[in-house]
Amino acid sequence: MGLLDILLGRTKPVVADLDRLFALPSAAVTLEAAAGFTPTGQGAVCFATVEGAAFEQSHREVQALLDADTDRDGPPVELRQDGYGYSWLVSHRAPDQLPELVNDLHAVNSQMEVNGFGPQLLCSLAGFRDRSGRRLALVYLYKRGTFYPFAPLPGGMERRDNALELQVRAALADDLRIEQDLSRWFPLWGAPGL
Repeated sequence: MGLLDILLGRTKPVVADLDRLFALPSAAVTLEAAAGFTPTGQGAVCFATVEGAAFEQSHREVQALLDADTDRDGPPVELRQDGYGYSWLVSHRAPDQLPELVNDLHAVNSQMEVNGFGPQLLCSLAGFRDRSGRRLALVYLYKRGTFYPFAPLPGGMERRDNALELQVRAALADDLRIEQDLSRWFPLWGAPGL
């Protein structure tokens, strides 16, 4: 960043570091010890909806890449759209296969980047539940290179458990690069994979 950028108030965007996703398995150990949440085996990559042959080819490449893994039930990833018009590539694994799920998320993000769809990538998430059925997602913001917890309250009222989110932030501060700007902790209502 040069002097002119500083004077004009321009900032350099944070470069996404997909390797930060590999910190999730160790963070999951801390999360279970601190709050009783365990992985569900579900995760997803969210991106702005893309149409056309180039994206279809990219989706086929992701499918082929993940098809090589025979230790899974069902399709490697499924493409879904949410009620807000965003697309999600959802991966399903056994709950004890968080490292494999993280590999899936990393592969999907990397393949999207390689095929020129990096600007459309928004976030990735890994789902967790506790014994009482409360849901939690650890969300990786692609363009910020940071994580945040998202904990929807049960009942479909689009309300969050803010106290739990802050508890998880404190518990995982040494494991993950947590997003400090709380206004960027976007709610992911109805997110597939959560």
